[in-house]
Amino acid sequence: MSRNRFVGPDDTACMEWRLIPEERLGGAMAMALDEVAAETVASGGPATVRLYRWTPSTVSLGYGNDADVVDWTYCDEHAVDVTRRQTGGGAIYHDGFGDVAYSIIAPRSAFPGDVTACYRALLEPVFDAFAAIGANIGFAEGESEPLWEPLCYLLGLDPAHDLVGPDGRKVAGNAQYRTREAVVQHGSLTFASDPAAHLEPFADPPVSADDFADRVCGVTDVLGEQPDRSTFVDRLTESLAEWADAESGGWTNAERERAAELVDEKYDADRWVRDRTDPTS
Repeated sequence: MSRNRFVGPDDTACMEWRLIPEERLGGAMAMALDEVAAETVASGGPATVRLYRWTPSTVSLGYGNDADVVDWTYCDEHAVDVTRRQTGGGAIYHDGFGDVAYSIIAPRSAFPGDVTACYRALLEPVFDAFAAIGANIGFAEGESEPLWEPLCYLLGLDPAHDLVGPDGRKVAGNAQYRTREAVVQHGSLTFASDPAAHLEPFADPPVSADDFADRVCGVTDVLGEQPDRSTFVDRLTESLAEWADAESGGWTNAERERAAELVDEKYDADRWVRDRTDPTS
């Protein structure tokens, strides 16, 4: 499949980009920083490509998920964070080793208005990283029936943004949301899949670990134990930097302060996480 880079009305080559290398972040802070990066773009600041590692392990609910899908007692007893994304789709358990997360936050005018075309454009560096380690990963060829709708990885495959291995099992899920000025795309790339661990934070899943393994795999399943996680993260970092022509950078003090506000007000607050009420809107 051709993945020619899209150049929109604001040529991406003329845009200022920054790369933020992989950070260890709690779930609430990880999602708050996506929102802050969108605010930075809206104010005329740089576009951002970033990687992060969910620390501690986190359940991220999709925007429309019912919070009752979470086994809150299990998460409390096992120190699993719970937050809610602004993007749709199902809930995801992100563990600190098996999940590699990225985000791209850019002016929406620079990329296609058509959602599928926008996914294609923003997934180019992800595909380049998979190719760099020899992993044969591609878009799902067609839709499929859901196995359990509350969980992202057990929803039916969507060829617009779901990535699969050679045997058709899902390796990565990606999602977008848009503000007036920015597009935010983030993704969960499965380096190593642990089906039992993925199901345990959820209340009474009607599927088994074997069922999950039939639908989902990781890079280690595609390639074996090599490369190691750090090598894959290095390739993804290089690919994102090259694609965006981005300089390595970091968050400003003002952005960190704003993100901390959003954690307290929204991404770690029951009104948002449990009740889906945005206290900042």
